[in-house]
Amino acid sequence: MPDISLTMIVVLCVAALAAGWIDAVVGGGGLLLLPVLLLGLPAGTPAAYALGTNKAVAIVGTSGAAVTYARKAPVDVRLAVRIGVAAVAGSSAGAFLAAGMSTEVLKPLIMVVLLGVAAFVILRPAFGTAPATGPATRRQILAAIGLAGLGIGFYDGLIGPGTGTFLVLALTAVLHLDLVTASATAKIVNCCTNAGALAMFAWQGTVLWRLAALMALFNLAGGMLGAHTALKKGSGFVRVVLLTVVFALVVNIAYEQWLA
Repeated sequence: MPDISLTMIVVLCVAALAAGWIDAVVGGGGLLLLPVLLLGLPAGTPAAYALGTNKAVAIVGTSGAAVTYARKAPVDVRLAVRIGVAAVAGSSAGAFLAAGMSTEVLKPLIMVVLLGVAAFVILRPAFGTAPATGPATRRQILAAIGLAGLGIGFYDGLIGPGTGTFLVLALTAVLHLDLVTASATAKIVNCCTNAGALAMFAWQGTVLWRLAALMALFNLAGGMLGAHTALKKGSGFVRVVLLTVVFALVVNIAYEQWLA
């Protein structure tokens, strides 16, 4: 455990709880947890330790949310795992290219896409409110594997912020799922991508395991609570949280691009 004050440990645990809730409902918990970790770790700590510890915390909360969803939501676990395997491949490719590519060029484009997504969700109140009318077709499955798996997985490895939110949107659009079922499916996909990333960070020795174990308990509680909330409140509630997270993403990327 690094030399962190008791006050900061409390802040980190509360952030892990809140991030778990947000991530379970609609994705995007990393927007809160990673910056808090970067600020909370002692000065001079390499950023890789924040990234590795973040993944060790997030995978616990994501797994708890996935199990909670799978018990009560109509999730196609086999399809979710297939998308997850593709996402692992995509994120590995993105991470491989990230070292030699400037992501600053891509961030304004991502902001435009996010604003377009927000406008679409606002102008289409029925988006993600109706359950799927039947099993996914072969074409829909391949599209989901390509877009949600390889495409968003690649984005996760290359840049990262908002991956869970993009997954929810893609799964809703391609598979015609309601937002609650899309969030449930996204959690299983996220488990796969988090496992792949955590394995790499663990191999590199950049995970603060004792701190991660403590924060993971709170993240797990937040994840399970968030899943229960989404299941209870329904797609209308998830839609409101989705729009909130999308706008938070835009503000976060704009700040990093022009103000940080």
